[in-house]
Amino acid sequence: MNEYKSVAKFKKKHHQGTNSKIPIGWKKFFIHFVSRVLIVVILFLITLIVMKVNPKFKTWVTENVYHTSFQFAEVKQFYNKYIGSVLPFGDQLDDKPVFQEQFTYQEANVYLDGASVKVGKNYLVPSLESGIVVYIGEKEGYGNTLVVQQVNGIDVWYANVQLVDLKLYDYIEKGTLLGEAKEENIYLVFQKDGKFLDYKDYLA
Repeated sequence: MNEYKSVAKFKKKHHQGTNSKIPIGWKKFFIHFVSRVLIVVILFLITLIVMKVNPKFKTWVTENVYHTSFQFAEVKQFYNKYIGSVLPFGDQLDDKPVFQEQFTYQEANVYLDGASVKVGKNYLVPSLESGIVVYIGEKEGYGNTLVVQQVNGIDVWYANVQLVDLKLYDYIEKGTLLGEAKEENIYLVFQKDGKFLDYKDYLA
């Protein structure tokens, strides 16, 4: 169950008593940041060189980058595993609210390519899984929509939601607060490789 009644109250409670100290270790942060940027630049240059001398590799890159859905979430996981975060002091610098709620709802019914999900008035919507924000904007029939490309490769649309301060290509963890339901229902759509999936397979 959601403990908070609205996004405004949630933010107010989160920021009460927040320590406003300036993070320390900026010199170390700068060194880590520059080193990781250099690694990314070097990998990019190596890729360009290999593409020039190896036509087969160039064809493979073209097919997998330009002609298929690019999996931002998988790249994020790979980067963090083998290179590490670009911001080594992310926990100190990032002041995003901690939410971590489970998605709960009362009922779900077919709506266009997905489902109309009854969640109740002022429901605070958490993300179903971790992933990358790949779309923020209006979609016909759904209104204000946020699309998260989950780490499992499934794109989930969250619509009819008053969003919080999320930006395109933000990485979010499972249970992250996405926003507040505008009415007593939201719309969810599940999609993979351009095909719409049966919502019943993804809503417990």
